[in-house]
Amino acid sequence: MPFRDGFPQSLAPRPPEPKRKLTRFWPRSIRSQMLAALLLLEVLSITLFGVLMIRQQAHDVYQRAQRRLAYEARSLAVQSREALVQNQPGWLALSVRMMGQGPTVARAMVTDGAGKVLYVSEGNPAEITLTSVERDQIPLLQGGQPEAFSLGGGDWEGVGAIYTGSDLRGYAWVEYNRAPARDLLDSILDDTILFGIIWIVASAILVFLISRSISGPLEVLHRGTRDLMSLPESGGKFPLPVSVHNEIGDLIEAFNRMVASIAEQRAGLNDTLSLLDSMLANAPIGLAFFDRNCRLVRVNQVFAGMTGVPLSSHLGRTLPELLGQPVAQQLEDAVQRVFSKEEPVRNLELSGPPHSDAASKQDQPWTWLASAYPVRTTPQQMRWVGVIVLDASERKRNEEALRKTEKLAATGRLAASIAHEINNPLEAITNLLFLLRSYCGLQDPALNYVVMAEHEAKRISEITQQTLRFYRQSTLPGRVRMGELLDSVLSLYPARINSLKLQVERRYDPELDIFCYAGELRQVFANLVGNAIDASSANGRLILRARPSRDWKDPAQRGVRFAVADSGSGMESAVRARIFEAFFTTKEITGTGLGLWVSQEIVEKHHGLIHVRSRTASAGRPSGTVFEIFIPDDPNLAAPAKQTVAASV
Repeated sequence: MPFRDGFPQSLAPRPPEPKRKLTRFWPRSIRSQMLAALLLLEVLSITLFGVLMIRQQAHDVYQRAQRRLAYEARSLAVQSREALVQNQPGWLALSVRMMGQGPTVARAMVTDGAGKVLYVSEGNPAEITLTSVERDQIPLLQGGQPEAFSLGGGDWEGVGAIYTGSDLRGYAWVEYNRAPARDLLDSILDDTILFGIIWIVASAILVFLISRSISGPLEVLHRGTRDLMSLPESGGKFPLPVSVHNEIGDLIEAFNRMVASIAEQRAGLNDTLSLLDSMLANAPIGLAFFDRNCRLVRVNQVFAGMTGVPLSSHLGRTLPELLGQPVAQQLEDAVQRVFSKEEPVRNLELSGPPHSDAASKQDQPWTWLASAYPVRTTPQQMRWVGVIVLDASERKRNEEALRKTEKLAATGRLAASIAHEINNPLEAITNLLFLLRSYCGLQDPALNYVVMAEHEAKRISEITQQTLRFYRQSTLPGRVRMGELLDSVLSLYPARINSLKLQVERRYDPELDIFCYAGELRQVFANLVGNAIDASSANGRLILRARPSRDWKDPAQRGVRFAVADSGSGMESAVRARIFEAFFTTKEITGTGLGLWVSQEIVEKHHGLIHVRSRTASAGRPSGTVFEIFIPDDPNLAAPAKQTVAASV
């Protein structure tokens, strides 16, 4: 759910709609706000001032107009009385006309006591009659004092009684002319508006100049803040210029100091992050960080290589998605234990089979040494768990190799002791066989048995000298016929072959020869034939083949390819991967685990190659094993080895 101001967006407080509409039209800059506020204040002030002034002036004007009307009505009544006393009607008419020509008089007239118009300043008296308002005013006159009254619609009129002695002769009427008062009020209004315009313009100019000294530095500060937010790494626009020496200038200086402090802290933080990133990326150990859901938040390339999963595919995934069981469960339990107890877990040994991922180059079981530790963002809060993984597979293999080396050394010492003890009686047996063959005149087949025994005694002597490769070469390589060599090997196992009724197939040319160490190759074939017989069941097949061939990797190299095949039980892939390891055997107490290891050493000495194919019985497919050996026909075999044997499975 999107958030705003710390609330979910659907629950976030919203400003009232009218207020949002009002602020939409209000200027945003301080200068514009000051000008708008000043203009609004000036307009309101001058409008209020104008209204009050016009109202006061109108009140004064109409008060003066009432007094003037009363005075003019009394004056016309006095003049009319004098004209009546002198019996001069012409003077009365002249007084009415003169009064009607006054600037504030709209009309003047004289009526009799009954209200009949006798004289008027303009028009025909016969056509003019008093209005009801005027007639209603006549009874209100008291003591002959003139009165001013309103006709309605803003019109005013004054009336005064005309007496000659105690006789009421009539009334003098004077109607007010509003034009001069209206002109006066319009003039006051125009002056007020002109004053307001001048005042507003002058105030706006003054505020513009003053606001410029305020808004200019604030604009610089605002622009600097935006630059700091948008381009935090750019320092070319800082420090900001200080153009004023007031509170805003102090604020800009404080901002510049803050930016310098942030830049210094950022530089130190960047250095620290670069250092940590470099350590994380280049450390020769696997590093991984987990959240409380045991999901990966960051790993380095070494850890990705150890899991066999691309680095980009680790984030957000759990350990069971990357590693097999029970390793994933053990490591996940360690992470949860660190989260629960907030204490590190050290030296957790994890072991697993070879990775099935093709990206992994490991082809042997691996061993990891893992340590988990809490990662705190504050002294009171633990946010992640870091895991350090050290690949101890090589160390494990080295330790295993060291143990095997110690076994080989002990075996070598034992073999040396045995060879020393066997050599003396063996030499005597050899001499006795020689005497028996040379001087006793034995006939066939006894003579053949003595020759065979003498030959095997020599082979025993060679084996004792070269057991476990702890021997000094006492023979030299020579050209040997393969038929004789392979036949001599088969002649060692006639009883076992006959007991299992094995079908032995010899597929080789008896005249084929090769330059080699005959005794050592005989030992190789003896090991392979013995293993084939051990793996075979009754009525099985045993095939020995030899033919001229070329090196599988270097076709220019000529030699002989040998094959020893059987129809036995075959080998699983896990067994095939370890058959050339010293002391590895599947024969339990009857095997030493040294036959194929020694055979590989002998083939390596001959600069040869070994290839093994094997399968177990399955539906429609028979079982069996084939060992193929290529031995180059090299007259320089006694020279130092030129290449290392390639034993492929």
